[in-house]
Amino acid sequence: MPCQYEKPRFPRRWRTLLPRLVGLLLLQFFSPARGHTQTAAQEKPVPILSGTVGVLPGITAGQTLLDVQFNPVLLVPLGERWLLESRGEFEGEFQRAPGARSFGGPVNKHLDYLQADYIANPYLTVTAGRFLTPFGIFNERLYPMWIRALQPDPLILRIATATSDGAMLRGGFPVSVRATFNYAAYVSVPSVGLEGVESERHVGGRAGFFFPGPRLEVGGSWQKALQDTRKNSVGLHVAWQPREVPLSLHSEFVRSDQGSGYWIEGAYRLSQARFWEKAMRRTEVVARGQQYFGGNLGADAAQSLGLPGVNTREADFGMNYFLKDGLKSVVSYGRQFSSAGNFNQWTFGIAYRFLIPLGRESHQ
Repeated sequence: MPCQYEKPRFPRRWRTLLPRLVGLLLLQFFSPARGHTQTAAQEKPVPILSGTVGVLPGITAGQTLLDVQFNPVLLVPLGERWLLESRGEFEGEFQRAPGARSFGGPVNKHLDYLQADYIANPYLTVTAGRFLTPFGIFNERLYPMWIRALQPDPLILRIATATSDGAMLRGGFPVSVRATFNYAAYVSVPSVGLEGVESERHVGGRAGFFFPGPRLEVGGSWQKALQDTRKNSVGLHVAWQPREVPLSLHSEFVRSDQGSGYWIEGAYRLSQARFWEKAMRRTEVVARGQQYFGGNLGADAAQSLGLPGVNTREADFGMNYFLKDGLKSVVSYGRQFSSAGNFNQWTFGIAYRFLIPLGRESHQ
């Protein structure tokens, strides 16, 4: 006998929220670009070369590793609507062989993104080329060594594809005086087989709400692979920066056939300390807790993707000291727990951020 149930009735406000949201999205999509002010129209932007350089020695499970990174970023504006941007990654992971006095090893080269952006209007940007996959928040917003509070990657970072080759629509618009909606939708094609520009065939998107009052963002991500196992990946993310204290909280949760897990991280700037004020206001303390649960992949396949081979837990603690604008020293300690063995992970070093205008700003 089929189960009888009464169709749930939702408040009228909730029944009309989705149609209103879709309507606003379509309205902003097709709205024309707003005119620029006379001052902005007279300014001609110039290309900018920026990026980060870092030397980050570390000791993982008793093995010393000298990690040297160089990540240049190039921005080239073309008129008022177009922007070309690119970031490369050069990383040398140098180790000392038994009996050797010096460190040696390969230098890995990778093209993180090379994309053309067309600013259709204040609510929509169209992107084509190679771009960072908008899945979660770490890959796009927190990955550069200067921005991230802890240098070791989260365990779940490689579950979803980090870079895509294809096209993307993204933007945002206010839905009320208390909330702003942001979105991204993309499609990716397989890479052409060149080393350092790998990609896969998939589609996906991300959506979220930002509440400026509490400075809170909550959102979700989805990705569908269109090759091999045709896996699905879903994720949730939260970012919060309360006004009352100099604290930044970030967290992500991901679930996929490749594995699942979460991480939560808090970074606190000691600018409110009452002792040694000059030194403390430049100091930031960080803590992160995370956990990974293995999926349908075997241990070897998971490790080839940069994921742990077994269920893993990890706790990390660190401190950053900002020597001056663009220069910081870092130190962190982590302890990893798994059936494959427990070990410590130390990281310390220095990171430098640079910015060089490639020309002089002119007026039209």
